[in-house]
Amino acid sequence: MAQPLGEFIRIVQQVDIRVAELIAEFRDPLFTKVMNSVTGLGSLTAGLVFIGLFYLSGWERDFRVTLVGLTLSGLVVATLMFTVQRAYPPQPVCQTGGAETVAHSFPSGHAAAVAVYATVAYRSKHLPFGIVTALVVLIAISRVYLGTHYLSDTVVGLLIGVGTALIAGRVVRSERFRRVVTQ
Repeated sequence: MAQPLGEFIRIVQQVDIRVAELIAEFRDPLFTKVMNSVTGLGSLTAGLVFIGLFYLSGWERDFRVTLVGLTLSGLVVATLMFTVQRAYPPQPVCQTGGAETVAHSFPSGHAAAVAVYATVAYRSKHLPFGIVTALVVLIAISRVYLGTHYLSDTVVGLLIGVGTALIAGRVVRSERFRRVVTQ
């Protein structure tokens, strides 16, 4: 079992390095400015704004699922970053925060956060799923393009976001959660 897993990880790392090298070769100054602007929508600050807007809009379900989903994804991402400690790709255009705030590249917290939004939007009566999903794709691409994450960091971040949003939806629907919230 360990040998096939090791081989799989080696192949993923080779693909990651090749994608990072190709992107670094073909970066464009104008597109880099656009990507720097877009990537911020996956930040902690943006998350707080989105949660606040959902609350102020009275979108109770969207607010609760997003809050729980972002909390869970943040815990998973932080734990994996601390455990795996993967170095950033070479030649980054930018790094969000300093080394003291974002220590490692695996997995992408931005990708996890925006995947939570897309998963919430899928079941939302208020959020436009197509537009949210298009932004998610653009933000995920920005993380790899800017050199702050490898491709696999971003893919795993997206999976974490979807998974934690699905779990959050179940938690919010649970009777125990409703009892705690209404007390």
